[in-house]
Amino acid sequence: MGKTMIEKIIEARIGREVHFEEIVIIPVDLIYAHDWSGPLTIARFREMGFTTVAHPERVAFFLDHSSPSSSREIATMHNLVRSFAREHGCLLFDVGEGVSHVLVAEHLARPGEVIIGADSHTCMGGAFGAFAIGMGATDVAVALALGQTWIKVPHVIAVEVCGKLPHGVFAKDLILNVIRRIGADGAEYKCLEFIGEGVESLPMEERLVLTNMAVEAGAKCGIIPADEETRRYLERRGRGEAFRPLCSDPDAPYDAVIKIEADAMEPLVALPHRVDNVRPVSECQGVPIDQVYIGSCTNGRFEDLKIAAEILRGRRIAPTTRLIVTPGSREVYQRALQAGILEVLIEAGGVVNSPGCGACPGSHVGILGDGERCLSSTNRNFQGRMGNPKAFVYLASPATCAASALEGKITDPRKYL
Repeated sequence: MGKTMIEKIIEARIGREVHFEEIVIIPVDLIYAHDWSGPLTIARFREMGFTTVAHPERVAFFLDHSSPSSSREIATMHNLVRSFAREHGCLLFDVGEGVSHVLVAEHLARPGEVIIGADSHTCMGGAFGAFAIGMGATDVAVALALGQTWIKVPHVIAVEVCGKLPHGVFAKDLILNVIRRIGADGAEYKCLEFIGEGVESLPMEERLVLTNMAVEAGAKCGIIPADEETRRYLERRGRGEAFRPLCSDPDAPYDAVIKIEADAMEPLVALPHRVDNVRPVSECQGVPIDQVYIGSCTNGRFEDLKIAAEILRGRRIAPTTRLIVTPGSREVYQRALQAGILEVLIEAGGVVNSPGCGACPGSHVGILGDGERCLSSTNRNFQGRMGNPKAFVYLASPATCAASALEGKITDPRKYL
């Protein structure tokens, strides 16, 4: 019987055959944490008596969740992370560099690697054909000291996307469709492997959306075969030498195969307070929106800001709606600035923040008022997610967000594209 990508990666790293649900100890290629998870990881590291980081060149810390700091307590935590990273020679991405997962994609992730992070959306790195998983602070602290970690080999669900996404429908709509199909816990401790023509036709920037939100279906990780698009992206990023093709065998033992007919899809929206509470935009058009947020590790890339600008160019947002935009990284910010995209967003009435997580986790600028509704390009709409348990968060693509900002209510973006 053939092998899944996950089996191949794990077996290559430990040098022997593995079986599903087997617990193995495996070397780690990249470890990272941020300003929320980093202080606790450092505390656990010290509590366990560790004094040395095994492979500091494989460790990165990011100051992204409250960036710049919004209180003296957070500023103190930032200094703790900075001090630890410098003391041990780890990589440090400071305030303004951007969201950890976006920066890992831009600079660090490679096919076939084992990546762990002290954040659930670490799974975004699976778009490169890597085994990327989120872990708790204690497990990450142990990996810092030992350079290895434990995992249970996950079963794999294949998501086969047949056909191509139609105009005005994006990867965000696709992953919301998947989560609607299988539920918020439908892939618990399993891997979602995205395959088929509809995935092969996507650029890396869109593939990252799929693996980023795999965890919203309960998955341990998401993964996409490393193919020519992966090669092209890595070459553009200056790490083409890291490319190697990687895919599951034709007879790989999937737990299940979920087929999505891409060409029949329309834009989707996740309604409060569950990511799997998904409806076609046609069923929720007209819902008033107080704030629109475009950003996050899910949809804060240059291409996301560009499509929003195409919709907003020469127009003004509704007077009853706020538009907040947060680029995912400094590079995204600079490219959007040079391309005139930020000017378009600002002229439309938007506010542009410095790169980082921003309002997504409810830790920084863009907190909602009681009873307010926000349409967001982020990945979670749990009650209180964006900082106020009395507010309501809806999820959609950047295109749907931009179109809705224009009308002050949930709107199908295809009328503006």
